[in-house]
Amino acid sequence: MLQDAQSAYRTITVKPHAHGFGAEVAGLDLRGPLPDDVLAEAKAAWAAHGVLSFPDQPLSLDELEAFTLQMGPFGDDPYVAPMPGHPNVLEVRREPDETLTPFGGAWHSDWSFQPQPPAATILRSEVIPPVGGDTLYCDATRAYEALDPATKARLAPLKAVHSASRAYGPKSGYARELDQRSMPIIVSPEADKTHAHPLVRTHPVTGRKALFISPVYTVGIEGMAPDQGDPLLSELYKHLTQEQFIYRQVWREGMVVIWDNRCTMHNALGGYDGHRRVMHRTTVAGDTPV
Repeated sequence: MLQDAQSAYRTITVKPHAHGFGAEVAGLDLRGPLPDDVLAEAKAAWAAHGVLSFPDQPLSLDELEAFTLQMGPFGDDPYVAPMPGHPNVLEVRREPDETLTPFGGAWHSDWSFQPQPPAATILRSEVIPPVGGDTLYCDATRAYEALDPATKARLAPLKAVHSASRAYGPKSGYARELDQRSMPIIVSPEADKTHAHPLVRTHPVTGRKALFISPVYTVGIEGMAPDQGDPLLSELYKHLTQEQFIYRQVWREGMVVIWDNRCTMHNALGGYDGHRRVMHRTTVAGDTPV
């Protein structure tokens, strides 16, 4: 299978995970513009595998921004203040004395509460702790495809309601923890707004369908009372996070990872109390889910 996957590329080396979700791309230097054919193959690999890692990428913040713009225009990041002089870069930082759950430490798809959630998130590792700090990714496409026909038919007309209220609203967990975190998190009443998206989303590039929900940002199902919608969502979360659908990213310093928010969830793990972890993050604008 790995040889078949690699034969699809002429200019890049792609090393897929054993079940094809998640892959490493070797031999590229992201510090300068990628030639059109190389960029096209990198985008094709990203669409095919959902999560791509690029090791050994000593990018400056300017170079990280430039690479992001090759993938698409910047997305909007509303609830974390950007780095000084770099309005589209967030620093995901956790200091050695912090003991709270890491930022992003629960299953979610970035900013899914937006009318047009980001297509991609790009993360570059600056400081990696000697233990812990892995990121889990869930393949929401294969999870959907594994459902039985009756369940697919049941889900087809449904819309999930998304909101940032649990994370960034005035009564959220982050609101109670601002003085205990080094990250400049923004809490706002705007986070309590809701937006509905199809529960089953069709990828604009591959045409494949995926479950588009997450425990952090999905607050219900449109037209369903909580005693009906919540059990269904819980059942789907349990299905999504089965081991067969999970890819674990083990970070190394200077690694760039890009993932597709349209067909994945992710979860930033801890396990590195007493150590600093610093990452730089950008997002790529997306489209309206259909």
